[in-house]
Amino acid sequence: MAIKAANPVALEATESATRRPAAEAPRLARSGAAPRIVMLRRRDDNDGAAGLLAGLLDARAHTDPKFFYDAQGCALFDAICQLDEYYPTRTEAGIVAQYRGEIARQIPRGAQWVDLGAGDGAKAREWLSAICARRYLGVDIAEVWLAPAVERIDAAFERVEAIGVVADLTEPLALHALLAERADAPPVFFYPGSSIGNFTPPRALELLRAIRAHCGDGGRLLIGVDLVKDVRVLEAAYDDALGVTAAFNRNVLRVANRLLGADFDPDGFEHVARFDAIESRIEMRLHARHEQTVRFTRPQHAERTFAAGEIIVTEYSYKYTPQTFGTLLKQAGFATQRLWTDDSAGFGVFLAAP
Repeated sequence: MAIKAANPVALEATESATRRPAAEAPRLARSGAAPRIVMLRRRDDNDGAAGLLAGLLDARAHTDPKFFYDAQGCALFDAICQLDEYYPTRTEAGIVAQYRGEIARQIPRGAQWVDLGAGDGAKAREWLSAICARRYLGVDIAEVWLAPAVERIDAAFERVEAIGVVADLTEPLALHALLAERADAPPVFFYPGSSIGNFTPPRALELLRAIRAHCGDGGRLLIGVDLVKDVRVLEAAYDDALGVTAAFNRNVLRVANRLLGADFDPDGFEHVARFDAIESRIEMRLHARHEQTVRFTRPQHAERTFAAGEIIVTEYSYKYTPQTFGTLLKQAGFATQRLWTDDSAGFGVFLAAP
């Protein structure tokens, strides 16, 4: 549904005190040390607050999807993935279960598995065994999810060096130095869940080009993409009957209250999800139920009056056809592509190579 994220922060390449020296990789025995955590994005609430406030004061108010994912947002997203209406998670899992062996035969063995938007790391676990991975790089901005996920993988896979990378995928990808530590192991970038849909097509192309630049000659990209389908199915996935997605969406206002010292009343906004066929995207919004003035105290004092019916756009989720996403991959420099889908061709798993 969205890029997993926590509080946005300022970028600096540093590492935590728990890092394990690169010379120890690959591990063949337990060192007893905690897994290495590399901080490509250091927490800075003031930096994040400025961007969030600017979006909420814009002529067309909006927030970035990364603001969804505080601890409560992470828990709500986990619940969304269990809903009957939310098909992407189980559909992608079904495709992978059916074709994992076939896909794995086309991926270099002993690779570095780069898990973009790693979350709890669960989707990567079977792949690490299937390709005999030497290294796992879990990349996510939500350190609250990432650190325990890397610890679990470190404990479960004795011969895999597990590293957590705290980074924001909305900023330039900067993994060259980490990947160069194991130059003998080609990288396989893994981006499941159709999170690529949260980027506009031009921004998606930028990210795909950045991944291609990290692949060298032997790397791969394995990516899940939600495909265009019946609008009723699409909209139900983002507006479930139980209201879990509505709670998830309104939670961004609680994040704004905390980061901005604001006084949003989340119940004063209605959750709305609509498919825009022209743009080929789901638009997730919050509509003001009545006129209301919201005051902000951080990082500066400001206020905004929302008229009844005025909207805050909280997420776009673009949907592709196999042809349109294939074209995007070609434009990014991936010359070789394979595609696996479910029986209804509603979700695609692409494997791309330079």
